[in-house]
Amino acid sequence: MQAMRYSIKAGAIDKLPTECLVVPVWSKNTLSAEAKHLDGASGKALSAVLKSGDFNGKLGETILLYKPKGISAQRLILVGAGDRKKLNARNAAKLVKAAASAVSKTQASNAHFALASADITDREYPWLTARVAQELEDVCYRYDATKSKKGKKPATKSASVSPPAGARRKTIDESLRTGQAIGKAINRAKHLGNLPGNVCTPSFLANEAQALAARNKSVTTQVLSEKQMARLGMGSLLSVSAGSVEEAKLVVMQYKGAASSSRPYALVGKGITFDTGGISLKPGGGMDEMKFDMCGAASVIATLGCVAELKLPINVVAIVAAAENMPGSKATKPGDIVTSMSGKTIEILNTDAEGRLVLCDALTYAERYKPRTIIDIATLTGAAVATFGSQANALLSNDDKLAATLLECGEDSLDRAWQLPLWDEYQSLLNSNFADIANIGGPRAGTITAACFLSRFTEKQKWAHLDIAGSAWHSGAQKGATGRPVSLLMQYLLTQKA
Repeated sequence: MQAMRYSIKAGAIDKLPTECLVVPVWSKNTLSAEAKHLDGASGKALSAVLKSGDFNGKLGETILLYKPKGISAQRLILVGAGDRKKLNARNAAKLVKAAASAVSKTQASNAHFALASADITDREYPWLTARVAQELEDVCYRYDATKSKKGKKPATKSASVSPPAGARRKTIDESLRTGQAIGKAINRAKHLGNLPGNVCTPSFLANEAQALAARNKSVTTQVLSEKQMARLGMGSLLSVSAGSVEEAKLVVMQYKGAASSSRPYALVGKGITFDTGGISLKPGGGMDEMKFDMCGAASVIATLGCVAELKLPINVVAIVAAAENMPGSKATKPGDIVTSMSGKTIEILNTDAEGRLVLCDALTYAERYKPRTIIDIATLTGAAVATFGSQANALLSNDDKLAATLLECGEDSLDRAWQLPLWDEYQSLLNSNFADIANIGGPRAGTITAACFLSRFTEKQKWAHLDIAGSAWHSGAQKGATGRPVSLLMQYLLTQKA
């Protein structure tokens, strides 16, 4: 599919030869500066719409006017901007998403977003233009990889924005490029997450990472086999794949955007390509959604690709621990004890608590790169879903500064996280009579005890854990991966230095 093209177009918007023009209208029938200009050019056509009562500027509301008189654009989309005094970043994102969605439903091959007068209370204009590109990419995503009849692709192939007076075109150009790259990465993570488990296997993920390296000279990919992992002592990770015919893979991607001496930032993704629960078998209802248990890995692969596309001046190492959790004759049993790469022994009380078993060995492996920080991303616990629903990414960390930075990045990217405590008092719940640590801590504080488990393998590192079990996909009629938390991860990496 041809990439969307983005540009800046100045001049009188009533004269722009675009197939679709987007302008904001404030609530209570108050025209924005752009809308006032068009109202005059069209002989009060916009005022007539407002007087009709069919549209009143409510946030996210849209209405389409076809071939309005006195305006060069073939289509005019009015988008509600709500209360002008309350246009913060979150409301502005809703405005842009509604506008992008409305554009994507037309047959317009190009669109122009005239939003320069939309002053956001807590952001600068370049943030808004980046959001335009990100949301357009997002709404144009269609999944049809496993359908016999391919869906109709959105008609829109290019988009432009109006520059406000005095704006630096270079800054806006860069924001459009960044927004597009993040939007494409979100879609890549969604695509990997949406693929079925018989297609997206550990080997498939490894091939995707190798293809990423083939496309980018700044990226190298190494794939460790089960034999190589066994030689490294990764008994914890290998215990998860023991019941499956699909071989586990440890995928290591390195991006070099800075000097070799510059310590990298590490991302570690849980890549359980299908999770039956193993011997501790899950209930059948909704088990199909366990194909999404590799969304942490999907976000890591997509984020590294975005980093490479934007040529960030840092080094990044991204590790994917990929396995399939099946109840075969060789599967790990409740009560089995395995030895992790760190040397710590683990009593596996529940084989459905497998994500932490693959992550702990991947986190230990990440230490060899002497990373500045390590962030792991995992669809880890049902407790995170019960606590936060689909809104927040659960965040736990052994470093307060790193946690604060990630919380801020979540707010900036609108991919929010919320921190839970990682107190020593919770660690005793993981005590085992037969091993150094148990892999579950009982029915209470499940998200916290899961992070406590991982913290045992990151004691020498500045580490944070993102539990995305609630945010990584939607259920029901809108079933599908969300691509989170790619935008949060990119916001973090965009703000880091070599």
